[in-house]
Amino acid sequence: MPKLKTRKSAAKRFRTTGSGKFLRRQTHRAHLLEHKGTSRKRRLAGTVVVNERDAENVRLMLPYA
Repeated sequence: MPKLKTRKSAAKRFRTTGSGKFLRRQTHRAHLLEHKGTSRKRRLAGTVVVNERDAENVRLMLPYA
């Protein structure tokens, strides 16, 4: 059986937790930050768990995560 390839773009974007869930960065934090409020930018700075509907796709992209 051949080895499965990891999608490298997904490997750079997602991390696994100890319980097997995936973490991702928040969106809307890359540019155009001047008009966004400080509390909004602070809230967007952290990481969140990937939604369960998307987690299966992420798992297929990262077979060894």
